[in-house]
Amino acid sequence: MLLATTIIESGIDMPNVNTIIVINAQNFGLSDLHQLRGRVGRSNRKAFCYLMAPPLYTLSTDSRRRLQAIENFSELGSGIHIAMQDLDIRGAGNLLGAEQSGFIADLGYETYQKILAEAVQELRKEEFTELYREQQALKAEREEDFVDDVTVESDLELMFPVSYIPNDAERVAMYRELDNMESETQILDFTKRLEDRFGKIPAQGKELIRIVRLRRLAKSLGIEKIFLKTGRMSLFLISDAESPYYQSPVFDKLLNFIQTHPRDCQLREAGKKRSVIIRNVKTVEAAIAVLEEVNTILQ
Repeated sequence: MLLATTIIESGIDMPNVNTIIVINAQNFGLSDLHQLRGRVGRSNRKAFCYLMAPPLYTLSTDSRRRLQAIENFSELGSGIHIAMQDLDIRGAGNLLGAEQSGFIADLGYETYQKILAEAVQELRKEEFTELYREQQALKAEREEDFVDDVTVESDLELMFPVSYIPNDAERVAMYRELDNMESETQILDFTKRLEDRFGKIPAQGKELIRIVRLRRLAKSLGIEKIFLKTGRMSLFLISDAESPYYQSPVFDKLLNFIQTHPRDCQLREAGKKRSVIIRNVKTVEAAIAVLEEVNTILQ
C-alpha cells in the first residue's frame, strides 16, 4: 500500500498496482481525477478507482458534474470527452469562448473559417490600409483582382427549397459546395449533378446558382460587396480612396458605364465608402447582365 498526494499524477510507474482510492474526490479537478485514475492498471491487469466523497446532494453543482463525468467516461479513448466536459464545466473563457471564437460548433468549421477570413480581410482594408497599399499596387501591376472575395446580400428568394432537397444535411452540403465554386466548369458540373439527383432545379435554386457567376464578375471589377434589394443593385467599391484600383482600367470601365447610363446609375460617396447604385435590377440574372456589360466596355 502506498499513501501519496497528487504527486503520483505526474506519472510514477507502478505496474503492479491495481487499485487507487481518492479521498475527498469532490475537491479535485476533472483532469486531475482522470490523470489519477490512469496511474493504475495495464493492458494485462484490470484496475479499480474508488472516489470517496460526501453525499452528492451536499456537493456543489460543479463538483457533482465532475464526479458524474469521471464515472460516465471510463472506457478507453474517452479523454476527449472528459476534456470537452471539463471545458463545459469550467467555461471556455474569452480566448476559446463565444466572445473570441464565436459559436463554431453551430456554424461548422468551414463556415467559421470563411467568416473569420472575411473579417480579417475587412479589418485589413479599413484599419490597416497603409500596410496593405503596396500589396494593392503589386496586384495592379500584375493585373490581378483587387478584392479576394465578394459578399452578396439580397431580399430575393435564393435557396434550395425543402421540397426540392428534403434532407437538411444534404441541403447544407450543397450550399457549402456552391459557396466554394469559382469557375464556370464547376458551376455546370454542379448543376448537372443536382438535376441528376433531385430533378429539375426550381427558380429559387437557379437564382442561387447564378450568385456564383455574379460574385466572379464582381471580383474582377473590384467590387467588395453587392446589395440586391428593392429592385436595384448597390455596388460597394474598395474603401481606400488612395488604392491603385481607382487609377486602373478596371475602374475606368465602371466610370464609362455610369456615364453612358446616367438615368439608371448613380455614384455615391459617404465617408470612406464609395458605391454605385444601379436601378431596375430585379433579378440575379439582370445583375449578371449589367456586370457583363461593364466588363466588355473598352475591350
